[in-house]
Amino acid sequence: MSIDEVFPNPTVKQVAFEIRFPNLFYLESKIGELQVKIMEQFPESALLFRRQIVFADLGPSAKIQEVEEQVDKEWAKKVWNFKSPKNFESDVSTNSLVMRSAHHKTYNLEGGDKFRDIVKFVVDNFLNVTSIPIISRIGLRYIDECPIPSKDNSAFSSYYDSAFPLDRFDLADANEMDFKTVINRGQYHLRYIESLRKIEDRYILVLDFDGFATNIAPKDYLTTTDNLHMLISDEYERTIREPVKEYMRKSKEG
Repeated sequence: MSIDEVFPNPTVKQVAFEIRFPNLFYLESKIGELQVKIMEQFPESALLFRRQIVFADLGPSAKIQEVEEQVDKEWAKKVWNFKSPKNFESDVSTNSLVMRSAHHKTYNLEGGDKFRDIVKFVVDNFLNVTSIPIISRIGLRYIDECPIPSKDNSAFSSYYDSAFPLDRFDLADANEMDFKTVINRGQYHLRYIESLRKIEDRYILVLDFDGFATNIAPKDYLTTTDNLHMLISDEYERTIREPVKEYMRKSKEG
């Protein structure tokens, strides 16, 4: 079963949502209209220019000017950034809309600000001012930082149903440990990562759930996102055990 309660101290540290679509060259002319529609919840805005770092093997006959011209044409792009006082933000470019939050504790349960509500607010307004024939990709991602009671197999296994090969590699001997898989679940896909990480003087388990679907009709975006959330929530429920839920039920002060 999926998680059905809102925890005061959840392990989730960041949730992100993305839609990708064919390049809309006219989108820049619509940004002002979108800005007005979402300004109530995203009062801060900025125009950013982002360029991806390129590593190129130039070879003896290549000219650096040619590489720089290619970078200017293909790698630099405008990003319109909108921020909320509640520590979440949205980036819009000519082929994607991305939302990130470190604030939300729940997707759609009563008892907290719902990430689903803010996704619907932004995307509905975006679709109202643009005409997208198809959404090429929808992604929903959760990154959790989870406690480890002590760095030994027995204690760790009492907290998690882990994919780590602990019968072969003892946790006590590990400085790092990682597991990654990409699986299909019907029409949906999930990239699942477990990572043992050391932060300052303590070890944590990072759980990274990245669910996605491709080629979605715009009218179906919210249903698809709901289904991706259920897929991720089910996998999270399968991974954690009751001691982790008890940890999340305690306030940070407690």
